Amino acid sequence: MSYRTTYPVAPVAMRRARGCGKPCDVREIPVDEVADTVRRLCVETNHELRGDHVAALRRARDDEQSPIGQEVLDRLLANAEVSARERIAFCQDTGYAVCFLEIGQDVHFTGGSLAAALDRGVAEGYREGYLRASLVRSPVDRVNTGDNTPAMVHYDLVEGDGVRLTLLVKGAGCDNMSALRMLTPAAGVEGMKRFVVETIESAGPSASPPVTVGIGMGGTFDRAAVLAKKALTREPTGSASPDPKLAELEAELVDAINATGIGPAGFGGTVTTVAVHVEAYPTHIAAFPVAINLDCHSHRVRTVTL
Repeated sequence: MSYRTTYPVAPVAMRRARGCGKPCDVREIPVDEVADTVRRLCVETNHELRGDHVAALRRARDDEQSPIGQEVLDRLLANAEVSARERIAFCQDTGYAVCFLEIGQDVHFTGGSLAAALDRGVAEGYREGYLRASLVRSPVDRVNTGDNTPAMVHYDLVEGDGVRLTLLVKGAGCDNMSALRMLTPAAGVEGMKRFVVETIESAGPSASPPVTVGIGMGGTFDRAAVLAKKALTREPTGSASPDPKLAELEAELVDAINATGIGPAGFGGTVTTVAVHVEAYPTHIAAFPVAINLDCHSHRVRTVTL
């Protein structure tokens, strides 16, 4: 079952580009459409795990050899069924609303601020879905913003007139167990693999396994972290990278992480991760940045195309 949904938006408009003296195709999208899409996504993503991730949990149940690990997975699967049926949050930590937007360069948003529309959609969705407001306005004063805003937004400008919006609901427990290290090229892939396994072992039960592991390699310090978080949004859960070398690395890391024996909920077992997704990017000749972003068993993500 695909969770990529197409929502109607305003038609393409023919406009005259300012100063260029010739017509150009610009697609106009009202920001109200964006806000409404985000509102719906916030509710759906918190209430219903993506079908392919439920399938990954079922595979984990089949593979798990520990009786207590099997029981944990049975309860997670039952919880997914109840939350979808009753339209209630799968997890009490309804997390950050992390938005990834791929925006075509021929798109023009109308009717106000895109950033404000994203925040409005989050606020309305969390209120409508009876979802906990978990954000504070500063790490220092810890005053709750009251509506789970602001959204954590990442923009990518691409060719065309399309808009692709991904919402990742990210709880704090697993995010707190994430890590970034600026390795050197001398550490190599073997050093990277050791860092990943060390991070999983340090997290133990605190990341609420079985986890989905997003890994970003390359770029700068900040780019690696964004790559790792975006890697979590790959669909379906557990699908291999199109790069054969990265796909091989992903398979090796799944085996190494499951060999830790941490198991479901940290009670011990043979399944500690259901997926490792690795993304790579060009980097400096003297650098090997590696970021690891963990997502817990309640892996909540949706992608739509406007």
